[in-house]
Amino acid sequence: MIWDAFLLSLRVTAVATVIILVAGLGLGWLFARARFRGKLLLEVFVALPLVLPPSVVGYYLLRALGSGSPVVEWLHIELLFTWQAAAIASAIVGLPLMVQSARAAIANVDPALENAARTLGSTELGLFWRVTLPLAKRGILAGLVLGAARALGEFGATLMVAGSIPGKTQTMPLAIYDAVQNRQNDVANQMVLLMTALAFFGLWFVRGLESSRRRRPQAESAA
Repeated sequence: MIWDAFLLSLRVTAVATVIILVAGLGLGWLFARARFRGKLLLEVFVALPLVLPPSVVGYYLLRALGSGSPVVEWLHIELLFTWQAAAIASAIVGLPLMVQSARAAIANVDPALENAARTLGSTELGLFWRVTLPLAKRGILAGLVLGAARALGEFGATLMVAGSIPGKTQTMPLAIYDAVQNRQNDVANQMVLLMTALAFFGLWFVRGLESSRRRRPQAESAA
C-alpha cells in the first residue's frame, strides 16, 4: 500500500512538475517583462489556487474535465478518475508558487544586460536562454521545487477529480487519509514521516538557494 501510493505520487508529481516548469516559466516571464491589457486580471487568476479552498479548485476542474466540457470533446479522452487528472490538479495548485518565484527572479535580472545582448544581435529566444535564464536560475529552481512539493502534497483537488482508488489514483496524501480512517496507525505513521522528510529536504534546498543568492551580491560588492 505504502510503496504503491508512493510510486504513484512520484509519477503524478513528475508530470505535474513538467507542466509547472513550462507554464510557470512562460507566465513568469510574461508577468515580469510584458505589458498588456488585462495583465492584472490574469495575474490574479493564476494566483487564485493559493487562496481558494482545494475543494473549490477541484470543483472547477471537475467541470472542466467532466463529460461535455470543451476540453474532453477536443481531446476525445476521459480524464476524470485517472492519475492524469491527479497530475493536472497537482500542477494547478503548485503553479502559482513557481510563477511568483520565476517572476521575481526574472524581474531582478538587469535589463541593461539584456539590452546589451540585443545590440549584439541576439534574438529574444536566444536572449532568454543565454542571459535571462542563467541569471534567474536560482529563483526559478527554488520556485520549481516549491511547486513540486506542493504538487506532491495535494489532497483536496485531487480527491475531487481523481478519487482515491488504490493502485490507480490513490496518492500518498489520499493513502494517509484512508489509513487514518481505517485506524491503520502504523501505516499512517510511516507515510507521514516519509512525506515530512521529503517536505523538509525540499524546503532545506530552497533555503540554501536563497542563502547563496543573498551571499553572491555581498561578495560582488565586497570585490
